[in-house]
Amino acid sequence: MEVSSGLTRVQALAQSGLSRVPPQFIQFPENRPIHQDPRAATTSSSFVNSDADIPVVNLFGFDPDQTNSVREAIRRDCREWGAFHVIDHGIPVSLLDDIKRVGLTFFNDCPMSEKLRYACDPSSAASEGYGSRMLQSSDQQQNDAVQILDWRDYFDHHTLPLSRRNPSSWPNFPPDYREVITKYSDEMKILAQKLLGLISESLGLRTSCIEDAVGDFYQNITISYYPPCPQPELTLGLQSHSDMGAITLLIQDDVGGLQVLKDGDKWVTVKPLSNAILVLLADQTEIITNGKYRSCEHRAITNSNRARLSAATFHDPAKSVKISPASELLGESSPPKYRGVVYGDYVSSWYTKGPEGKRNIDALVLDS
Repeated sequence: MEVSSGLTRVQALAQSGLSRVPPQFIQFPENRPIHQDPRAATTSSSFVNSDADIPVVNLFGFDPDQTNSVREAIRRDCREWGAFHVIDHGIPVSLLDDIKRVGLTFFNDCPMSEKLRYACDPSSAASEGYGSRMLQSSDQQQNDAVQILDWRDYFDHHTLPLSRRNPSSWPNFPPDYREVITKYSDEMKILAQKLLGLISESLGLRTSCIEDAVGDFYQNITISYYPPCPQPELTLGLQSHSDMGAITLLIQDDVGGLQVLKDGDKWVTVKPLSNAILVLLADQTEIITNGKYRSCEHRAITNSNRARLSAATFHDPAKSVKISPASELLGESSPPKYRGVVYGDYVSSWYTKGPEGKRNIDALVLDS
């Protein structure tokens, strides 16, 4: 969320040669990443688990003969993680390479004057374009006026439904940028539909259950660029949060830096896996599944040596859609755990309160 005009982009700050990060990027002590032996840390409520690995699900090109084993793997990983890599997913490797290539070219080689032609609307939350301040949080217990910013720049593209897609609002540097984004959008939609079908089936629901509840996808593609940071122990590239919508499909380069929260207290670094796509369950899927599957809380850490790039494709309901637990999952022994919510109201609350873990969906939990 852009909050003022005339902003200095994080990439420009990093290139200026500063040796300390500006105060607005310094996380409160309890939120800072741990860069030492976690057993020696006393200021953080969670620790980093370097031994765990995000599970990998082989989709076998959606071979019908493999469906049962794929559903079982997805059932396990949705319950235990809310996140998993998928391989043999049908997305051309060349397209995965292309979106990383055009993203890096835009951030590394496009002149700043050209980048700023696509700057986000500073008065609108999550508006399309080039920005630096989509996520921000405040210290609720001490001073609501203190804003903590992410150490990243990004370009957000509105890609679906087609009525929102306007390639002329995207860069044409490099020349095939718009073509790549368009192809990537279409391929990610198909994959998201197939995955939501498998997730539904893994709960014994009809294939279209979750997709029917979500409705036509509102899809955004956000390419994030995390410049090297002089004090990575004080900052986050992306603050802890769970995504608002239904399902997120993410790829990252070989630098790494994404972490997911396991069992509420262990941050697990998602090791880059060549040609894999990371699936992150988002909040509306947690509501639809009545908490049987939980959305994945995640964050991005920074490093002092290398820039990092990721591309996240978000699939959300329309803002007018009301999301509630699936009726097929409710009964006397399984009452609803969440109150229904109009998605637009959920988005407004999310941006008003800031990300901060999973507090937005936790606010919908009904008293048992």
